[in-house]
Amino acid sequence: MPKLTISIVNYNTGSFLIECLESLSKVKSEADFEVHIVDNASRDGSIEKAKEKYPEFKFLINKKNLGFGRAHNQVLKKAKNPYLLVLNPDSIVLPGTLSYMLRFMDKNPSVGASTCRIEKTDGTLDIASHRGFPTPLASFLYFFLKNDRLYHLTNRDMSRVHEIDAIVGAFMLIRKTVLEKVGYFDEDYFLYAEDLDLCFRIKEAGYKIMYIPNVSVIHIKGISSGIKKHSRASSLAKKSARLKSINYFYSTMKIFYKKHYEKKYPIILNWLVYLGIDLKLILAKRKLSV
Repeated sequence: MPKLTISIVNYNTGSFLIECLESLSKVKSEADFEVHIVDNASRDGSIEKAKEKYPEFKFLINKKNLGFGRAHNQVLKKAKNPYLLVLNPDSIVLPGTLSYMLRFMDKNPSVGASTCRIEKTDGTLDIASHRGFPTPLASFLYFFLKNDRLYHLTNRDMSRVHEIDAIVGAFMLIRKTVLEKVGYFDEDYFLYAEDLDLCFRIKEAGYKIMYIPNVSVIHIKGISSGIKKHSRASSLAKKSARLKSINYFYSTMKIFYKKHYEKKYPIILNWLVYLGIDLKLILAKRKLSV
């Protein structure tokens, strides 16, 4: 029985999915793992090419786009292995990463989930993978004053292993027993914030979430949605798809706030938070990026 189940959800990621699977095929000797690719009704031929080139991996083809969390849950709920890795199809796993991360989890049973250093193609840290929870104060400082110390915890030493609030679904290593206790991805979210929501529940249950910069993956980021500035030119997403992604990006902020913060703050502050999200949505639609 493999020790690790890797879950990848694909939606029109083109050749990036092939590169991701190629990186996994090169590190087979590092860990005992199985790979499941869930396709959310892609139309770009990516899943057909992947099935042809990597028949040893397992494929699940959905007839419609189920969204990020619901598609991953199809794999995570059935997995029997002690560790589960949520991995984006536009990520490249570098040699040494899987074995190091699994050893770290084995040695630290209080850790519910962890991530490695997630780098963009220019070698810089993808700061979205190193999150604080978006409290009203953290969000105000970040979105309106450009102060990132609470939202992305930028005052931490990024060269050292340390605990953070939340990690991103591009590379999210989780204990199966933790998911059985806190639940899987919340399917109220279609795209974005599912990882943040799950981390919130993991922390509430008393587990640690750790950032491990000793090893890394490369994350192209935003290929399916087409709304990230650095990868817009590489994405095949049409304008209508980009607008949908932007709507999901900001609507999930409201869902998360309503689930976890609304009851903790006064009505006037909640109103201001929702207003701020709406203003950011209007600006993002004009730019077609977030």
